This record gives sequence, structure tokens and C-alpha cells, in this order.
Amino acid sequence: MCPNDSRKGETNGCEPRDRVQRGGQIPSPLLCAAWSRFAAWALAAAATAPISAPVDVPPVTRRYEPIFNVPPVVIATVAVLLAVHAVRMLVLSDRQDIQFLLAFAFIPARYGGSAVGSLPGGFGANLWTFFTYAFIHADLVHIGLNLAWLLPFGTALARRFGSWRFILFMLATAAAGAFAHLLSHPGEMVPMIGASAAISGAMAAAMRFVLQQGGPLVRRSESDAERFHLPAASLSATLRDPRFLIFLGVWIGLNALFGLGTISLAGEDGQEIAWQAHIGGFLAGLLLFNAFDPVAPHGKLDTSQGV
Repeated sequence: MCPNDSRKGETNGCEPRDRVQRGGQIPSPLLCAAWSRFAAWALAAAATAPISAPVDVPPVTRRYEPIFNVPPVVIATVAVLLAVHAVRMLVLSDRQDIQFLLAFAFIPARYGGSAVGSLPGGFGANLWTFFTYAFIHADLVHIGLNLAWLLPFGTALARRFGSWRFILFMLATAAAGAFAHLLSHPGEMVPMIGASAAISGAMAAAMRFVLQQGGPLVRRSESDAERFHLPAASLSATLRDPRFLIFLGVWIGLNALFGLGTISLAGEDGQEIAWQAHIGGFLAGLLLFNAFDPVAPHGKLDTSQGV
């Protein structure tokens, strides 16, 4: 999800749409569709993977729900991402856009390299760019791909966490992704943008409860309150569940293939996925879930029948 343009160059002469370490752009609509299909396939495969004990699921009465049933906080997040992109594309000149990227994109060189103290924003940007980079996208394909992942996973998480916990959690996982990128690209001058790290965190957190018996993907409960507020599996139980491991393995495998250049992105040289930021966000989502989860755990869960 977070492709990078790893081509090096002087920042003062960079074109923002060509020389940006793009934290989410896929230059091909066909590749975008492939990623979206993978999301649906991976969830379906995880939900239907073999488990260690049979589950006797009684017939469920069919219920009809609205097609668009997205929490307001997720809709607001989508609106903000689209608004930021619209301002960049329709309002800012190329020169202004460069200055915008230098002030709000995540640039590892800001923290150790030739650009220390010379980039717009000063000390404040040293702090806010850990979060603001996630609101910036390279083009419509880039933002469309991230929204395709945000809507299902963000919706599940927002229903469980509520608005403020959801916002804080997404900011925390965005910062974790930026930190992972900083560690793996010290002194890098090329900016990184995109919400993929935060969305990866939402994916990881959602997998702690969506496969739980009676949860959103293994339904036995009749109401959203029951489906989205079941006690989550422990981290150790999640890491042992074969359905989670299937999802994790395919997700990491695709990130590695694109990120390491094994599979090229639409034939463009120098393009790669910022998989380190993805991994950082994903790990943060797994580890920080309990700190944000409002549902109190009770006893030990029977994870042999669901996570």
C-alpha cells in the first residue's frame, strides 16, 4: 500500500508528484484492484480456515442492513483525506505544493542528515510530521487504494473503540509507522506520505476481535453491540490462531514482494512499497490494542473455536 519513489535527488528541486516516497500510491489501477481483491480474499480465507474443533453454528435469520453503514468518524476521516488531496491538486501551485510537502510529509533527514534545521516548520515539524504525513496522498489511485482498506477495517475498529479512541489509535499507529520508516531510512531526504501505516494498524487491531466466535465475521449475535463488543482474544492466542496467520502471511508476503522490488509496480523503475512503515503500524496495532480497547476481558477465551 505504501509505495515509495526511492530515487534520490536534491529536495530543493524535487517535483512533489515525482520525487516523493509515497506512503501508499500504486501507480496502476489494475494493481489497485488486485490489492482490494486480496483484502476480500484474505479475510474470507481467514474466516474459513480450518480450526481445531468443529463449531456448531445454528441457523441465522437473514437480516437486511443498509449498504452504507459506516460510523461518522470513519466518514469524517475519509472527508479529511479527500479534502487535503483536493487542496493540493486544485489550489496549491507546484511550488506551494513542494513547500507543503517539505513542511508536512515525513522526511527522515529532518532528524539526522544534511537537512537538519533547514526544512520548513522548524522544531514543530519534527513533531507533527509523525502524524501529518498520513493525511497526504500522491494521486487518486493512491488515496482510493487506502480508502478501500480503511472502510472495512476502520469501520470495525470504530464500532468497537468509539470516535475518540479510534482517532487516537490511528494517530498512534501512524507515528509508529513513521518511526519504523525513520529507523530503516536514516538520513533519507525523500519524503514519505500516505495513511497506509495507520490503516495497517487498524487491520491488526481488527483481527484481534473480528474472527471471535459471534464476532463480525463469525456471526451468531443479532446486534452490532454484541458483534463488535465481544471480549478480544489475547495477543498470544491471536498469534497462534491459523486464520490470523494465513492473513498475516499473505499480507507480509505481498508487502515484501513489492517492497523489495521482486514485483515491479507498473513497470516504473525506482518505485517500491514502504513496507517498513506498514510493519511498524501493524505491530503497533497488535501491541496497542489492549490499551485502547474499551471492552473489559473476562476469563480465558476458548480460542480453539474463534479469535
